[in-house]
Amino acid sequence: MASELHREAWWPHSCQTNRQKERGPMNFRTTAAAAAVLAASLVSSSAFANEPAAPAKKKAPVAKKKVKVAAPSVEDQIQALRKDLEGKIDTLKGDLANKDTQLKQAQQSAADAQASAAKAEAAAAAGQQAVSDNATAVSTLKNTVEDLKGNQLSLTTTISDETSALKKQVASPDGLYYKGIKITPGGFMAAETVYRSHATGADIPTPFSSIPFNATGTAHLSEFYGTGRQSRISLMAEGKTEWGTMHGYVEADFLSAGTNSNNNQSNSYVMRQRVVWADADLKSGWGFAGGQMWSMATETKKGISHLSGDIATPQTIDPNYVPGFVWTRQYGFRVTKALNNHKVVLGVAAEAPQVLSSMGTVNLNTEIKGVQWGIAGANGGNYNAGTTGNPSCSTSLSGSTYTTSCTEGNLTTYAINPSPDFIVKAAFDPGYGHYEIIGIARLFRDRIYPTSGAGYNDTEVGGGIGASARIPVLNKKLDLGVKGLYGAGVGRYGNSTLADVTIRPNGTFEPLHTLSALGTAEWHATKRLDVYANYGLDYVQRTAYLADSGKYDGYGWSYKNSGCGTEVATSGTGTTSTGLSNCSGDNRNVQEGTIGYWYDFYKGPHGRLRQSIQYGYAVREVWNSNGLYGNSSSTATTGFGPKAVENMIWTSFRYYLP
Repeated sequence: MASELHREAWWPHSCQTNRQKERGPMNFRTTAAAAAVLAASLVSSSAFANEPAAPAKKKAPVAKKKVKVAAPSVEDQIQALRKDLEGKIDTLKGDLANKDTQLKQAQQSAADAQASAAKAEAAAAAGQQAVSDNATAVSTLKNTVEDLKGNQLSLTTTISDETSALKKQVASPDGLYYKGIKITPGGFMAAETVYRSHATGADIPTPFSSIPFNATGTAHLSEFYGTGRQSRISLMAEGKTEWGTMHGYVEADFLSAGTNSNNNQSNSYVMRQRVVWADADLKSGWGFAGGQMWSMATETKKGISHLSGDIATPQTIDPNYVPGFVWTRQYGFRVTKALNNHKVVLGVAAEAPQVLSSMGTVNLNTEIKGVQWGIAGANGGNYNAGTTGNPSCSTSLSGSTYTTSCTEGNLTTYAINPSPDFIVKAAFDPGYGHYEIIGIARLFRDRIYPTSGAGYNDTEVGGGIGASARIPVLNKKLDLGVKGLYGAGVGRYGNSTLADVTIRPNGTFEPLHTLSALGTAEWHATKRLDVYANYGLDYVQRTAYLADSGKYDGYGWSYKNSGCGTEVATSGTGTTSTGLSNCSGDNRNVQEGTIGYWYDFYKGPHGRLRQSIQYGYAVREVWNSNGLYGNSSSTATTGFGPKAVENMIWTSFRYYLP
């Protein structure tokens, strides 16, 4: 029976399998669980059936017999279990279906929640963007308000500045305006004095080349002058165009003298032309200027300029400046070109020529009768009617001996020139200092008259080269300058106006070699005080020739100097002595050292008030004759080269127009 039960115990599985086939597939887990429960039940039933019988109990009193109810069969139990399992399975299926539905609902809810979250996030982002946009708009509005405040403040400031500028322009204009032209007056009023240890009779400008020797009467007399003649007036006209700027400028002082000017009572000195010019400065860097102006050989503070304020004149009270200073003021026409942002400026100029000569009696060859190289000024050119005479040489014949005499004319002499003087210049401003190189070319012409035959012309070439440098040191508190010019026939460009030429025995010009050199130091002690020192030299070389008559001639040889040490008494009563006998040598050099200061009591929009004291020590030397002074080569005398010394003190008190 046990085996039968055992076989029956596997039946439900076979039956379950068949039911699965009949009812279709079932969940594997559900089937396995049901099989396990069924198997456990069968085993339990089998074990109970095989248990041994319990021991017999003592017989109790016989009770009333009860009717026995028959137990359900195994098959009924299995069927009941199957139904129970099927019910549970159906329940499980329902639960699973409900869970699937709930899961789908949960998933839908999650999707909806996610969508809502995304929508909320998008709304939050949009809100954040809106907040950011609002913040940007607020910031922009704030900046706009600040800009408006700034613009209003700037506009207020501009209006205030323009109003102040307009009031200033009305109260103190920087110039006068006429048809778009700006006219600016300028100049200064000066009260000045000079003291010299040896009298020259020259008022405030010093005649360096004629400082008196010790034997002259004036060398024993000091002199003092007070004057306002250096006072200066100027006027600048400026017109601007689309291509550049045009200027016209005139400057004058009272250092000239008319035929009736005197120092007696009215002190009526006439106004003189210093500079008068016109120019055009193009935006392309080209410049054109013409008129009476500072020579382009004169050093400027920057670039190449003809403005009086740009000229690097020594800071002296003396209007004749100091020996070694290279300058003239004369007619000129120049063309300049600025390069490399005005760090380099090139220029070329044609300027008015003039010949300076020192000739007394000269010895020419016997076949030369005379020469002529200039003529006295006439009409408008005769600016000093008190002196006349033409510069010329003439020869007289006595038996078989020719005697030649030459005169150089006087201050009214105009050289008869074949061409202008030509000057080229390069100026450099690299950012530290100012540097210049100059070249001068000149022509000298005279007419030679032989003792027989027609006269003829001769032209000689002269010229020189120069340079200058101005360097700031000690943090621009001290300016050091050096300049020089060396050449043949350029003596008139030196400050002492030494001779340009002499005459050879054949009547032709010989340009003389000259040197002008100057060193300057300017210490800007304070904003108001400038202290300056200068030392300069003008030198001319001796040039000698031996004529065919056996006599020497030339520059530095033809004069006696033996009488320069002997004072000659005046003849009768008069204002001057008769002069020295045998004392008319040619100048060798002129030197001067100066030191002084300028102090500004006031410097501002209302002008400039300044004061100065200057001391100068000057020396003039002439060539000694070396025993040969125009006589035959066999004639010998003691050579003597005298020296003249001058001590000078100037004072100045000036008010400059703003």
